[in-house]
Amino acid sequence: MKLTHEGLESFPKIPAFAKTNFMQGWTHLIGLSLKEHVENDSAAREIVITRVVHAPRELVWRAMTDPRHVIHWWGPRGFSTTIEEMDVRPGGVWNHVMRGPDGVEYPNRSVFSEVTKPERLVFSNGGGREGAPSVDFVATWTFDKVAADQTKVTIRMIFPTAAARDTVVKEYGAIEGGEQCLERLAEHLPKMV
Repeated sequence: MKLTHEGLESFPKIPAFAKTNFMQGWTHLIGLSLKEHVENDSAAREIVITRVVHAPRELVWRAMTDPRHVIHWWGPRGFSTTIEEMDVRPGGVWNHVMRGPDGVEYPNRSVFSEVTKPERLVFSNGGGREGAPSVDFVATWTFDKVAADQTKVTIRMIFPTAAARDTVVKEYGAIEGGEQCLERLAEHLPKMV
């Protein structure tokens, strides 16, 4: 980025408007403040996936919070999920293992921080491939009523850094996996009726 500041000669000739002050100010803004803003911007650290499903919000909520249903749709295509514990309440723990088609296991531990039935779930997640560094993020799932028989499901995952987000996208296919997870949810909902 190159910044050109013109018109300094029109400012009053006093020390506060000295050229060095402007140079220091712009150097700080562009070299530090802008860099910090970009690196800490939540948009650079997040993944957002949305899908409208053809089911009432209460049914979608049950599909997300009842382990007897979650095991049928959680994870990308070809994955299976085993739930060891799922206590859906603030402070409750959700331990589950996703198993890939290649047999690789992905243990996960989540802790719910917000449970607002049937609108919103927030949980911190730690997990990943066995033997690999943990993948940590905060997930917010919202369930918005579109119509009596339609619900907009939005997943928002916020990672500690943009680099952590990028690694999960590249190494784990997180965006495609999230989209497939919501597709599987949409396919499971009619079976619940």
